[in-house]
This record gives sequence, C-alpha cells and structure tokens, in this order.
Amino acid sequence: LTGAQDGSVRMFEWTRPQQLVCFRQAGNARVTRMYFNAQGNKARATRRVTTVMLINAICSLQCGVADGEGFLSIWQVNQTTSNPKPYLSWQCHSKTTSDFAFITSSSLVATSGQSNDNRNVCLWDTLVSSGNSLVHAFTCHDHGATVLQYAPKHQLLISGGRKGYICIFDIRQRQILFTFQAHESAVKALALDPSEDYFVTGSAE
Repeated sequence: LTGAQDGSVRMFEWTRPQQLVCFRQAGNARVTRMYFNAQGNKARATRRVTTVMLINAICSLQCGVADGEGFLSIWQVNQTTSNPKPYLSWQCHSKTTSDFAFITSSSLVATSGQSNDNRNVCLWDTLVSSGNSLVHAFTCHDHGATVLQYAPKHQLLISGGRKGYICIFDIRQRQILFTFQAHESAVKALALDPSEDYFVTGSAE
C-alpha cells in the first residue's frame, strides 16, 4: 500500500507490475499515515478456527488512511472496482490527522493530530453515527500530536508531540497517566517492544 504527497493511495501485489487498485486519486490532501487492519470488521477469532472463518478474515481485510486535512478513511481491501469508495470517512481533527491505531478490530480507533481546541488525541467508535462517534478526546500536546502507538497488553496509548513531549494514556480509565519531555524537537517515530516493557522514540533533531 502506497500513499503520496499528492494524496493518492494505491495497492500493489509483489508479483504484478501494475497496481491492483487506486483507493484515492491524486489531488486529495497529502497522506500522513496508512495501516492494514488484518482483523477486518470482525471480532477476534479463537484458536479453533475453521477454513471458512479464515477466508472471511482475509476477505474483510481493511486499510485505513489518514491525511493532512484531518480525515481518516477506511476501505475494504477486497475491492473489484478501479476507484472504490471508503465505507467510513470522517474528520477526526480540524487541522491534520498525523497517525492512528486500530484498537479493537475496526470498531474502536485512536487518532493523533492537531485540532483548534487542543483535543489532539481521540478515541472513536466507528459503529455509531458520525455525530456520536467521538468516545473521548484528550487535551494534550501543544501544537499537535505527531505519532501514536498502541500497547494492547496494557491497554495504553503512547503519543508524541511537536514539542518533544510524550504522553501515556490509559484507554480503560480514559485518562492521562504520564507526560514528560523526551526530545527538544518534534517526536517523529515511536516503537514498542513485543513484551511492552520498553518503547523507543525518535525525533526530528
């Protein structure tokens, strides 16, 4: 999956020289982040999985795309049309959506970005109407949040901001647990180790 400054989003297969599908044409807002969501829009499967369930899981593979105008759009990947429409698209932040994370399948999504009211990290429920989809908004990160990392074992969100600060949020309690300055300039990358004992930050400096 590729996203460009011109706003285009295209999907390719390793063995084919041409694109499989173009989700967004050039001329849209620049792409800031993209992820596949292998869980699709279904609940997690147990270990006793049938072949039919596996096929359904593959067919429901999704991709999400965040952009510079604050929107997040989600597509079903198994599209046959050349220019498919997203089945969900909403403006998460008033200025830009910089990063996002699928929390529980695709029903709960976290976003980071920049909003006029400083609600720069948000939780969204995609199963309700767009007017009621905001679950919780955290007021944090002056000048916006740049990156986001989800820690599923501990049910935490970690975000980095333009001023070098890190915030850690408890999803269940919906509160900020810790805030500290990790860098002198914008945090550009976050990585979490599989055991969730450590996370690593990278900055613009």
